[in-house]
Amino acid sequence: MGNSRFRIESEANRDPFPFGTLRWISHPGSTSAQQLTAMDVRLLPRKGHAFHKHPDQEEVLFVVAGRLEQWIEREMRILGPGDAVFIPPGVVHASFNAGEEELRMLVVFSPSVGEMGFVAVELAEESPWKELRVA
Repeated sequence: MGNSRFRIESEANRDPFPFGTLRWISHPGSTSAQQLTAMDVRLLPRKGHAFHKHPDQEEVLFVVAGRLEQWIEREMRILGPGDAVFIPPGVVHASFNAGEEELRMLVVFSPSVGEMGFVAVELAEESPWKELRVA
């Protein structure tokens, strides 16, 4: 899509991941954004991003469609369309599709960090996180 201010769905590329896909709405590589990184994330049924943290970034997840199993440290809630969660910097969290249909979320980080706009420190294989949820 190049460095454009307009982010048109029909012109977008979706990057594949084992958990589903994401489309960059804004990050340094697509818009030269410095303060916000935003993405349209789609999680396949029963897939997700296991326990991790973003040391220097705030994050907001907004559920567009589907059911989200959201962990904030050791607390878990099921969120639906219209629900959102705020995650402060350095807080361990995990997000999984809790339904049988594709889950759609808008995910926003601030500030943008690094070339991709966010940095995740993976913790899923470390205690106590690996004991909290068995996929």
